[in-house]
Amino acid sequence: MDRSELAPLIDHTVLGPETTPADVRTVLDEAREYGMNACIPPSAVAEAADYAPDVTLATVVGFPHGQHSHEIKRREGVTAWQAGADELDVVINVGRLQAGEDDVVRAELAELVAAVPIPVKVILETALLSDEEKRRACEAAVAADAAMVKTSTGFANRGATVDDVELLCEYLPVKASGGIRSYDDAVAMLEAGADRIGASSGVDILEGTPE
Repeated sequence: MDRSELAPLIDHTVLGPETTPADVRTVLDEAREYGMNACIPPSAVAEAADYAPDVTLATVVGFPHGQHSHEIKRREGVTAWQAGADELDVVINVGRLQAGEDDVVRAELAELVAAVPIPVKVILETALLSDEEKRRACEAAVAADAAMVKTSTGFANRGATVDDVELLCEYLPVKASGGIRSYDDAVAMLEAGADRIGASSGVDILEGTPE
């Protein structure tokens, strides 16, 4: 896969707690230069949309733990969309899922999807889930009419794996994220069935493409 084919599949990401406005502008500059998308904190969306209107902007909802109330997640998503976000990545409530409250997880996701006219990706945090829980989370995302499922926030003890991508893509398009740092890492996820890559190492991934 050459650089021009791979770049649009990458959400070049900066979401750490110490992210500064300068960090966001750097990611936007790199995304624009290389043809990537950008995934940035919700507090930076309005400024980013003005600074780089040609870059597809994703932002996060309920990040990173997913424990916000339904109403807060919905309002956060609507606010981000109104500020200029093109896509939303929302963290499920893992605790509710593991408690068997799948209907609560499904309703929360559906409420957000219905509130915005832009794609919603559902972050499962696969490192914390059994395969059976991953399947139930995917079923909730499908029922909520989500656009994609996403493996990880990047804040758990591991990120995306080939096995997780293969499981998740049985249900919806997959964004593989967390721990993807090289061209080879990215290609492994795409070959497993991923449709999108989330990575803070977007430039390194593209610089590693074969000549």
